[in-house]
Amino acid sequence: MNARGKLGYTLLLAGTLFTAAPVYAAQTSETVDARINRLEQELAELKALVKTVPPAATTPNTLSVSSASGAKVQLYGFVRFDASYDTNPILSGNYALWALPHNSRISDGEWNLTGGATRLGLNLNGPDTDAMKLSGNIEMDFLTAIGTENNTSPRLRHGFLKAYWPASDFSILAGQTWDIVSSQIPFVDDVALMWDAGNIGSRHPQLRITKGFAAGNEGRLELAAAASRNIGEKSVFQADTGKDAAMPTIQGRLAFSEPLFVRSQPATIAVSGHYGQEEWDISNTGNFKTLDTWSCNLEMTMPLNEQLLFAGEYFTGSNLDDFLGGIGQGVNAAVASDPRNIRSHGGWAALKCNVNPVTAISFGAGVDDPNDSDVAPSARSLNQTIFANVINKLTPNLIIGIQLSEWKTEYKNDPTSNAFRAQSSLTYKF
Repeated sequence: MNARGKLGYTLLLAGTLFTAAPVYAAQTSETVDARINRLEQELAELKALVKTVPPAATTPNTLSVSSASGAKVQLYGFVRFDASYDTNPILSGNYALWALPHNSRISDGEWNLTGGATRLGLNLNGPDTDAMKLSGNIEMDFLTAIGTENNTSPRLRHGFLKAYWPASDFSILAGQTWDIVSSQIPFVDDVALMWDAGNIGSRHPQLRITKGFAAGNEGRLELAAAASRNIGEKSVFQADTGKDAAMPTIQGRLAFSEPLFVRSQPATIAVSGHYGQEEWDISNTGNFKTLDTWSCNLEMTMPLNEQLLFAGEYFTGSNLDDFLGGIGQGVNAAVASDPRNIRSHGGWAALKCNVNPVTAISFGAGVDDPNDSDVAPSARSLNQTIFANVINKLTPNLIIGIQLSEWKTEYKNDPTSNAFRAQSSLTYKF
């Protein structure tokens, strides 16, 4: 990316970043004992009256059952339809990651329609003990790369259990769920969540511990650490360089939350990071090279008033493809005997305005900028996007979204690709 382009986009990203009166009781000569007797008699009369009123019929708004173990199981999810038009192809069509090379084509518009983001989930709760609360979650959707568009396969999004001790504000989580690095989610209507365009962090199998601490009058400090599965790349001599590593990936996050401008909505600032390894075999005789993967991240969520919410993240690191950074590039293996890490940095910022209880407007930008010296010729060297959307609840269960975004992806020593994306979604929540 040239200096002028970096400066302009940095300025754009930085710009985005930046009842009752007192009433006194009337005096009375009634004695305290007489008043208590009178109130008790009135209470007894009210109780008798309530018993004569038939109970109103109630219909639960969620499907909940109890399992044989005593755990409560709650079904939830949504049916979602997405339709998008791209002026030039964007990977991977149904969700946006980066603009594909033009390959000498002037224009090549593309339609995409999918129901693959439809989601099913189960919330699990209990049985609890006096000291511990037990919960879990199983969730899946159909956005997979297996089969054709009308023959997709389910994928596991979440599958974890959690034990929480309220008295000590301590929990243990085991299973697959979100990473704890860069844990904020942009206000986009695209299911890719600006991955490879400034937002990093995915879902991994992990063992996590979390401890909370009271800080000041209304503040809370949270410390979390996890050991997670590092999913590496496929090399010439192995199927998964992450599985071959001698250690799991270690993640950590320290967050502080406290109400600032809005008493009911705390602001949060957090730092996080991870470190892991990949073992790259460079021959079929056991010779290998160990490559590390790491990140340092800063995140912030800031309610400005009851309607406005600002959020953003910054990251820097190396070999980040497993965490959806580096524009999907972790290692430069152009020379098989000497694979090298690809360093990258970037971030995103967004502002959300709740116009009224049913309508929200959001806009923002993101950038992912790998080091040009680390990537091979023709590889992706910069990816950036700007977006704006409107989300409206037609009913509490029927939601429509419209989003416009512009994408620019630079390729080392090759022409830059640009694409404009118009997207809409229709979601029925249950």
